[in-house]
Amino acid sequence: MFSRRAILPAFVLLLIGGVNVDAQQLPPFFAEHCEKCHSGEKPKGKFDLTKLSTDFSLASNREHWQRVLEQIESGDMPPEDKPRPSEQEASAAMKWIRGQVDAVELARRAKEGRVVLRRLNRAEYANTMRDLLGVEVDLADLLPPDTSTNGFDNNAELLHTSSHLLRNYLDAADRVLNEAIASKPKPWILNKRFDIKDERTVKPNGSVYRYVPDGVAIFAAWESANIRVTMWNFRSHVRGKYRFRISAYAIQNDGKPVTYRVTAGTLKEVTEERLVGYFAVPQDKPTVIEFTEQLEPENRIRILAEGLPATPPQVQQVGAENYKGPGLVVQWVDIEGPLLESWPPPSHRVLFGDLKQERVDRERYEVVSAQPMADAERLLADFARRAFRRPVSAAEIQPFLARVRGSLEGGRSFEQAMRLGFKGILVSPDFLFLRERGPKLNDFELASRLSYFLWSSMPDEELLKLAAANQLHDPAVLRRQVERLLRDPKSRAFTENFTGQWLSLRAIDATLPDRTLYPEYDDILKTAMLKETTLFFDEVLHHDLPLTNFVHSDFTFLNERLARHYRIPGVEGMDMRKVTLPPGSHRGGLLTMGSILKVTANGTTTSPIIRGSWVLERILGTPPPKPPPDVEAIEPDIRGATTIREQLAKH
Repeated sequence: MFSRRAILPAFVLLLIGGVNVDAQQLPPFFAEHCEKCHSGEKPKGKFDLTKLSTDFSLASNREHWQRVLEQIESGDMPPEDKPRPSEQEASAAMKWIRGQVDAVELARRAKEGRVVLRRLNRAEYANTMRDLLGVEVDLADLLPPDTSTNGFDNNAELLHTSSHLLRNYLDAADRVLNEAIASKPKPWILNKRFDIKDERTVKPNGSVYRYVPDGVAIFAAWESANIRVTMWNFRSHVRGKYRFRISAYAIQNDGKPVTYRVTAGTLKEVTEERLVGYFAVPQDKPTVIEFTEQLEPENRIRILAEGLPATPPQVQQVGAENYKGPGLVVQWVDIEGPLLESWPPPSHRVLFGDLKQERVDRERYEVVSAQPMADAERLLADFARRAFRRPVSAAEIQPFLARVRGSLEGGRSFEQAMRLGFKGILVSPDFLFLRERGPKLNDFELASRLSYFLWSSMPDEELLKLAAANQLHDPAVLRRQVERLLRDPKSRAFTENFTGQWLSLRAIDATLPDRTLYPEYDDILKTAMLKETTLFFDEVLHHDLPLTNFVHSDFTFLNERLARHYRIPGVEGMDMRKVTLPPGSHRGGLLTMGSILKVTANGTTTSPIIRGSWVLERILGTPPPKPPPDVEAIEPDIRGATTIREQLAKH
């Protein structure tokens, strides 16, 4: 383990300064262990204790005292060659500093409120829309990436709001409401089996494909020649979830499985194709892989074989019908969708309840009301309660109700008027921002803190009911809710967002390893690397394991592809699973995981400097200071050095 002594040298006290104060205000610890060296005309380290202010209301002074606290806490002060204070004396001195800092912080909160008003970041906004209305809509083109600091993108000071962003929020609200409201007839449900032989790109002659009695065998992988089986006979006619069942098996591969990937999108451009997943199937045993995927209109899927050794010319030279090497047989693909719970869908009922619809024309329906203003007030109040994540008063509804009234008086229909009211709520500061109004955190604010921390989304009804009953401040109730939220699949958002930011995993594609130097690197390996880290984090979190596992552990999560890369035997198949590491393995903990090594390299070489800085920032929380402005860079003589280690030694 690294020690603070190596990272926080004693001369940090040179930065401390202040005004003259009465030394009697300081605890006896400082007079006994500090004042002798740090006072007078030539104080050690140019730090004079008698010139350190005890006015903790000054932000700069609090920062100086925090550094003093770090010196005592790390044991760097008093020096080892001086009389050492007892543990009780040091603890009392540190308690005094913390107490002074906390007192100022509490006073500030009482005056200004608990926290800075914070806007929902992009991930939180999208998740909140999903849980509020029950629809999944791609909003990435409307919401720009958030600025991050120290790797995190939920810092209130950096989550700015502009007129351009507000316009995008208006457009996003329109898009989500259009999807949530069932204004069209019930969509036709596709439920069909597609035979791969019917696809026009799969040719039986002069190609890498062989027609077999129960499907089509593919003998070249996409990596070698862009071999793809695109389902051109299918397209998603409306947005929604679709269920896929693919039957496939390996052939002529010495009893070993073959892996294939599935991608989805419009498939017109590389940027319009996204990975669905990787799947492995055994030899000569037809295996059905089932998954559900959210598709936009006009989406298709592709099936791409992975890791097959032959190139198309090698197969075509002998003919696919005579080729004896390994291949993938795809039999059929079942597709069902869009999958609907009911019609109108739950998202429609969230907005309009059980109000009736009337046909406007052949392709459009609209919600109608016999008592438009009464229904509008009721529906807006219920929607605002959920959108604002707290109770709302009648007065708070009036601005939105006025928009509905004005729209009705202007001749618009009830549904069109209600869209304006709902849209107003969705661009309200009470929806877009996390607001904590007083010095004391109430139960609804606590519910939002909890859900946005662990779900990156709004509280559910159970949390809101407990908040309404003022039960969330009960430690036992709060603990049960934390455990419940962590067990929920939505806690996956916490794992992905936190590890993506804390460990820089979002930068996994910032560089691409040189294919000549690292031919073994591919998307399958990258995906396994990311899964290893997130599953490892989940294991520590859900089983309350010691944090030291992040530095060293005797287990990790592997599949066959990643285990082969780590040269760890005995792991087969594409499924990730917990693996006990062999004795003496250096793979335990975060620092030697492939994903971490990838984001701290540049694609061709590694840099101990970059990785050392990463460890200081991400693991130890002590980022290296900026270089002094008056020290120029040097060009060391590294002649004769052939490795990075040798270059650093000469440097």
